[in-house]
Amino acid sequence: MKNKIYRVTLLAVTATLTQSCFVAKEYERPELQTENLYRNEVVSTDTTSLANVSWDKVFTDPLLQGYISKGLQNNLDVRIAMQNIIAAQATLKQGKAGYFPSLSVGADWTHQTIAKNSQSGTFLQTLDVDQYQLSGNLSWEADIWGKIRSNKRATNAAFLQTTAVNQAIKTQLISAIATSYFQLLAVDAQIKVAEETLLNRDESVTTIIELKKAGNVTEVGVKQTEAQKYATEIIIADLKNSVIILENTLSTLLAEPSAKIKRSTFESQNMQPTITLGVPANLLRNRPDVIAAEYNLITNFEMTNVAKSGFYPSLRVTASGGLQSIDLKEWFSANSLFANVITGLTQPLFNQRQVKTKFEIAKVNQEKAYLQFEQTLLTAGKEVSDALAQYNNETYKITIREKQADALIKASNYSEELLTYGLANYLEVLTAKDAALNAQLSLVDNKFQQYKAVIQLYRALGGGWQ
Repeated sequence: MKNKIYRVTLLAVTATLTQSCFVAKEYERPELQTENLYRNEVVSTDTTSLANVSWDKVFTDPLLQGYISKGLQNNLDVRIAMQNIIAAQATLKQGKAGYFPSLSVGADWTHQTIAKNSQSGTFLQTLDVDQYQLSGNLSWEADIWGKIRSNKRATNAAFLQTTAVNQAIKTQLISAIATSYFQLLAVDAQIKVAEETLLNRDESVTTIIELKKAGNVTEVGVKQTEAQKYATEIIIADLKNSVIILENTLSTLLAEPSAKIKRSTFESQNMQPTITLGVPANLLRNRPDVIAAEYNLITNFEMTNVAKSGFYPSLRVTASGGLQSIDLKEWFSANSLFANVITGLTQPLFNQRQVKTKFEIAKVNQEKAYLQFEQTLLTAGKEVSDALAQYNNETYKITIREKQADALIKASNYSEELLTYGLANYLEVLTAKDAALNAQLSLVDNKFQQYKAVIQLYRALGGGWQ
């Protein structure tokens, strides 16, 4: 008995020592060109980035802050992502348990009726044999080539990837809520402009009717002015319909039934944060989708290690023992004890090319993951460049649009006065008023597009989830 214990102990120690023969490679981040990711004339060397600012400092409207907080807590996409994290956490725990042996216990009863004419039945006194067994089975594999360690690191990377995906969803949610909210405010402002214009056009209809009575214009001028008024009413109707759709969209983001959204005014907003991009390499640690793509690469890298270990022999120790008896009364006696230990190396030779196929597929998946990582990083740089260009363009357009709107409003007022004195025709007045209304509506849209560009830039840099 002592010799058996000695052999088992020696085998366990030997197996533990052989774990130092680790052949799996260590992951190293691939060389990626990040210097020119941003299309910017001046290459930034400042590591400070807008992404490092918390979302409640970027979006200062108290109502919007409340909606973002509610969305982060209740949004269904976020809650689904949390369930994915829980599932990945369970897989991570399983990966960590790979070093431990597997142990199972069982109790069974076997009844066998032997044929009387069989070889055994000719000399047995009884042909009915019962056997009672209570046993335990233990199995343990030594991690000689690092398969278990690589699998553990792969499950850890998969868990972190799931966490990063959850962070990406949160970033996108914050962007979607903020964009919908500002768009609602912009449409409210456009409705206000259109309704003020409608009041002015009601007065214009009254004025042109009086001018017709005086013989200064014809019935055509009256009908054209009325048609312009009706066109304004249609614009207001479409804008009010847009409000309902935007409120429904925002309600869905908050995981609530469609309802009216309480909000402030467009004029009260002042979202002008300091635009700092930081160095492009910051995207590797700020952008959740880039982080997730790298963890996906790490997972596939480690799974390649696991597949490679299949070419080498595995050392497994199995042991079983328990109580076995054909007499139920003697089942728990010392004479019913049994035990066996089996150990050895298993080297795959011919197994229908399964090991090589798994390794080749793992290598392909690793290369795909690398290409996806590189593509995600390039896309991130493009989104930053796009958002920055949009912000600069809208900021420039606002200064021009304000001058345009002011000039067209004055032109509309002047033309109406000239019409009263017979110095202008009604077509000039109608054209001037349409141009003034369109310029005012476009000015509101330009300001919204500027806000939207800031939101997109904040998301593109990876802000919102920290």
